[in-house]
Amino acid sequence: MSIAIPVVVAMLFFMPKEGSDAVDVSFLPTLHAILNSLTAILLVIGYYNIRKGNVRVHRTAMGTAFGLSAIFLISYVTYHFLGERTIYGGDGILKLFYYFILLTHIVLAVVIVPLVLLSVYFALSEQFARHRRISKWTFPIWLYVAVTGVLVYMLISPYYS
Repeated sequence: MSIAIPVVVAMLFFMPKEGSDAVDVSFLPTLHAILNSLTAILLVIGYYNIRKGNVRVHRTAMGTAFGLSAIFLISYVTYHFLGERTIYGGDGILKLFYYFILLTHIVLAVVIVPLVLLSVYFALSEQFARHRRISKWTFPIWLYVAVTGVLVYMLISPYYS
């Protein structure tokens, strides 16, 4: 799964979009930003609550963040399968900033998939020492990916047709 997901997403960028006009997916980037925003909030809530010892709220927040991320991934693949590619139209320092954020977001989005899957697996299988060890890496990367997903959307949204 960790290898297949990024490969499939990358392939979608280069597939022909013939016949995709029948389905309007123009609303999906906004949905993606909402899902990423909610995921980021839930990650912070989950982190805060585990630091306070509130395992139940932590588990609920992280489980919900995982579910929203799964919905995001399905929606993201759908959008890139059916939608048209949008090119960033800004220039100057903002363009450099955009592409830096985009590049780090993409690279870390690929990295985060196996980390999240392992973190969830270790939690569900009650391997809490392993869960804590990998979650020290998973949490900040996942939070970065969620926040930069929203930032990328905000920067490119003026260029959606």
